[in-house]
Amino acid sequence: MRNDGSIKATPALHASYMLFDAASSVLLHLPAPYPPGTFANHIAALPEGLRLFGIYALAHHAYLFGEYGRCVGMAETALMTKQGRYPIAEQFLHLVAAMGQMNLKDVEAARCHFMEAWGIALADGLVEEIGEHHGLLQGVLEMCLKEDYPEHYARVIDITYRFSEGWRRLHNPETGAHVTSDLTTTEFSIAMLASRGWSNTEIANHLGISTGTVKNRLSMAYAKLGIASRAELTKYLLQ
Repeated sequence: MRNDGSIKATPALHASYMLFDAASSVLLHLPAPYPPGTFANHIAALPEGLRLFGIYALAHHAYLFGEYGRCVGMAETALMTKQGRYPIAEQFLHLVAAMGQMNLKDVEAARCHFMEAWGIALADGLVEEIGEHHGLLQGVLEMCLKEDYPEHYARVIDITYRFSEGWRRLHNPETGAHVTSDLTTTEFSIAMLASRGWSNTEIANHLGISTGTVKNRLSMAYAKLGIASRAELTKYLLQ
């Protein structure tokens, strides 16, 4: 505190303000007030728990711009090198790593990261965060929870629908197209996978459903969106 009553902008405080901006940018898909590299240059000034969440924000930013290997690398490095225990930050890092691995088509690695996040959710009462990442997890949640944790799965889906009331009304930062709020969670997951080049067979194997079901769900999604092909999906879905 200065003599005039104002707060001195220490490196840690400045980095905290930048963390807030970075997190708002990736979680709410708002324009960042500065390039992501600017925040990365200040992140070391944060205490470890906040620094881990800051790395999540940077990894999520990389994911949104298709840098999936970089996304996974940042998250996994942070998890391997951390010193303390920070459940929320660790859960978010595992979730973003699972998101990145799905786009690299390493389903087993994505499953492992998700189950680490799920273990934290059960132990620390952090199930809400799982639902908030549902669409970006692209079917991992169904694969891991639907049969083994049916009651928890129903709760997460309920959280997902409540969360998506606001989230899916946002727009794709690249195209400006609105993210649909009309798709069911299954249709949304299938559409996300299809927009990333997964075949009907790959989607069916991943979700444990038939190729006919995938085809029917995609047709329903196309009808709701007023489109006719996979190529048109990406403008409706956050990357």
